[in-house]
Amino acid sequence: MALLPILTAPDPRLKTISEPVAEVNDEIRKLVDDMFETMYEAPGIGLAAIQVGVQKRLLVVDVIGKNDEENDPDPIALINPEITWVSDDDSVYEEGCLSVPAHYADVVRPAEIKVKYLDRDGKEQELHADGLLATCIQHEIDHLDGILFVDHLSALKRNMILRKLLKLKKQAS
Repeated sequence: MALLPILTAPDPRLKTISEPVAEVNDEIRKLVDDMFETMYEAPGIGLAAIQVGVQKRLLVVDVIGKNDEENDPDPIALINPEITWVSDDDSVYEEGCLSVPAHYADVVRPAEIKVKYLDRDGKEQELHADGLLATCIQHEIDHLDGILFVDHLSALKRNMILRKLLKLKKQAS
């Protein structure tokens, strides 16, 4: 397994729409493993392939994580995920993002979802998610569609965050 570099906004690759995975093979499974390692190390609870520069419809989530002493990790890899149902009820979570470091904001999303996807063995699965898991999956699917959580904010808030990130990037160069 290997740690992968995480792209940060305003990298233009984060705004691209990811392509479906044609076949779940050893290369895809290695990418899944590397993405989990990268996500846990960051640390985060979700990571989309585009965030590590791979334009594939693939994401990994684990809202429990490896550092929870009371609960076992619950890693889920979703390949070609597709939301098939959303609840009428909304929930608000303060979201952050590994590609938008050190910035957080409240985002409104459907409280529950159903998503169908391929697992790391290429088998079709369906998952009913609510709470933080539903929010996390929606956040990561947004990445696959070229959408960042800041795109859900007002133009003023979004531009303020993106200007700060651009300034930090220039200072680091």
